[in-house]
Amino acid sequence: MAGIEALVFDFDGLVLETELPVYESWRREYEQLGVELPFATWLETIGTADHDFDPLTHLEELIGRKLDHASLQERRKLYRDSLLHAQETLPGVRDWIRDARAAGLKLGVASSSSRAWVLGHLARLGLAEHWDTVRCSDDVERTKPDPALYRLACADVAVDPARAVALEDSANGVRAARAAGMRVIAIPGPLTRQMDFGEADLVLESLAHATLAEGLGQLAR
Repeated sequence: MAGIEALVFDFDGLVLETELPVYESWRREYEQLGVELPFATWLETIGTADHDFDPLTHLEELIGRKLDHASLQERRKLYRDSLLHAQETLPGVRDWIRDARAAGLKLGVASSSSRAWVLGHLARLGLAEHWDTVRCSDDVERTKPDPALYRLACADVAVDPARAVALEDSANGVRAARAAGMRVIAIPGPLTRQMDFGEADLVLESLAHATLAEGLGQLAR
């Protein structure tokens, strides 16, 4: 396994395609009010909770009036969840988890989302029991691209970051893992494909396009 002792997975867009449903739920609200959600601005928020963009405030600024926050959020989240619950684990994820366990690797999750969000979805997908550690925004002062989440995950499993691999779908996540001293495999999603993944050690179209052994073998080369 090329000297690797741990895999640390991002969650949103890597284990489960949550990013597109969240984006679509906001885009729909903008569209219904006759304005456009700026995609370039939205792209900067993916993979991090440390940003200043509030879509609700921005939407009110565009239309020039206040909105009923509670009813809008209730309607938006219902639509988001209808899209989310139609999603399955992304291709190859279960295979990589299975193979990592068989190889004796430690497994972690490092996510800029809340613990309730991540653990809730992992439980729904039947994946909650696979992890040696799960670190989320609740655990750190700053999320990705700050390396704190990845450093904590590696410390939890007592593995030197240099002997751990992060699996990421966003540029913010890649930067965080690199800053933590890890190697990084990027798997861009529908919203993140246009990001610059030049800092990643390896880019895969999906985890289904290589086995764990093949992916780590490519890293070694």
